[in-house]
Amino acid sequence: MNKNLEQHVQTRALKIVSSIAEQCGAKVYVIGGFVRDIFLERPSKDIDIVVLGDALEIACLSAEKLGVTKVSQFKNFGTAMFKYAGIDYEFVGARKESYQSESRKPEVSSGTLQDDQNRRDFTINALAISINKENYGQLLDPFQGLQDLENKILRTPLAPDVTYSDDPLRMMRAIRFATQLGFKIEEANLQSIEKNSERLRIVSQERITEELQKIMRTPLPSTGFKLLFKTKLLHTFFPEMVALYGVEYRDGKGHKDNFYHTLQVLDNICPYTDNIWLRWAALLHDIAKPPTKRFEDVAGWTFHGHEEKGAKMVPKIFAKLKLPLDAQMRYVQKLVRLHLRPIALVSENATDSSARRLLFEAGEDFDDLMTLCFADVTSKNQDKVERVRRNFKRVQHWIRAVEEKDKIKNFQPPIDGAEIMRIFAVNPCKEVGQIKNAIKDAILEGTIPNEYDAAYTLMLKIAQELGLKEINTEK
Repeated sequence: MNKNLEQHVQTRALKIVSSIAEQCGAKVYVIGGFVRDIFLERPSKDIDIVVLGDALEIACLSAEKLGVTKVSQFKNFGTAMFKYAGIDYEFVGARKESYQSESRKPEVSSGTLQDDQNRRDFTINALAISINKENYGQLLDPFQGLQDLENKILRTPLAPDVTYSDDPLRMMRAIRFATQLGFKIEEANLQSIEKNSERLRIVSQERITEELQKIMRTPLPSTGFKLLFKTKLLHTFFPEMVALYGVEYRDGKGHKDNFYHTLQVLDNICPYTDNIWLRWAALLHDIAKPPTKRFEDVAGWTFHGHEEKGAKMVPKIFAKLKLPLDAQMRYVQKLVRLHLRPIALVSENATDSSARRLLFEAGEDFDDLMTLCFADVTSKNQDKVERVRRNFKRVQHWIRAVEEKDKIKNFQPPIDGAEIMRIFAVNPCKEVGQIKNAIKDAILEGTIPNEYDAAYTLMLKIAQELGLKEINTEK
């Protein structure tokens, strides 16, 4: 651990804050994440400064001295912030908090530095560095937060039941920090989170999902989901995920635990993508297995249609979790719907037409679909995993060869509905749709090449069968 703290606060901005505070008779301390990240040797783009005095005055005078013209002031909360040299500086008066049981919004009053450290979520975030002239660079660590950093332990400054009950979002933050930093949550804290898990219901879904998204972005998000499950937090806001847990046996036949399989797929995909929506597709790819689970005498446990059912569940889950209901949701929905298709081609006597249809339906998301399917190969038998993945790569090369030859991915049929209506002088009608679909299917089946003249000839043939006469012959 780097204990030479003074060098980390020898910046022009903090020196000016220190000087202004001394002129105003105030005391100032850097606290929280910036201090923690010094010891973790991580970069930090925001600095929190606790002021024993008028935080707004110190912020405004410091900004003026630094040549910063824009200061955001929140007078009701006694806080102010500005950006300087790419770093956000936030000033807040030292305070103590008291909570009501039905709300996570505290009643705030002025307090001491110790009061302010008491209200912090974790000991590692209660670390403070003095930037006052008489003890500049001195670490103030009343809860042995430095020791917890060295031991990679997360615990609250005060009794965990008090900290977590007062602001239940801290329970999500504990799991998020544990996942991001690779820390362990101290056992009494872990038990307290489970004990207070129902308190999470008073937190807005937006704030819960904000923490969940941060967990999803980590290199090993399964760590967070296992903790969310163990502490029962997951049960309060994501029961569809909880329903995946467990194995049922009948007549000696069992199925895999779809909860842990899903987490393995999620972890598998993370080294290959930072696209959080592709990670969401991995998380939700089997989400409909519980409602589609059936036991059949010969086949045993089946989950027929779980990909279609899962795709239908995606919008409802996104809406409940306050995730975007736009193209990102439709992207996840598409990948959930198609996730079995490439794998099925490994074991079937697949034809070029099946490859064309998959390319057409996946479109520009084909490569992401392949990444998801590769991650979906899980087994305790590593030889089986390697064998399936080798076969899958073979199919992948074959599909790419079909695409290169037929140029199907992202293709639009050479003749669209507008041209069909012009040629036959008709308004929108079912016959137009029938002709369009016939052309599309013929190209995907390989009956005709993906070319205009071939499509035009087929269009005339289908139109004649439907009783339409060519009016405008000019192509």
